[in-house]
Amino acid sequence: MQEKNEIFSYTYSAKEQEEIKKIRDKYAPPSKEESSIEKLRRLDASATRGATVVSLIVGIISALLFGVGMCCTLIPDWEKYFVPGIIIGIVGIIGVIAAYPIYSCMVKRKREKLAPEIMRLSEELMR
Repeated sequence: MQEKNEIFSYTYSAKEQEEIKKIRDKYAPPSKEESSIEKLRRLDASATRGATVVSLIVGIISALLFGVGMCCTLIPDWEKYFVPGIIIGIVGIIGVIAAYPIYSCMVKRKREKLAPEIMRLSEELMR
């Protein structure tokens, strides 16, 4: 017969320990202090975030304007709406074409602004 006081113990493998740690970190309260590598990643991501949002908004609105311009030229009573439709369509085309240069310009300015801090953090981490 077996004794009632037997204790069963089990140890996890390193792979399972890592998985447990990842799951635990998801539910742990966030640490108040940000590490240098986390700050570097956050700054790098912030260089493109705003520019992406602005260029998407400009591109989408411009594409919609282009579509409106095309629709205006196809209305059965087209004599009244043909010229405004062409003008609206051209404005839409210009906006779509301008979306990428707007993105590039905004990213360039933001990177120039963030460069000193990113260089300082990267030097600190590479030591």
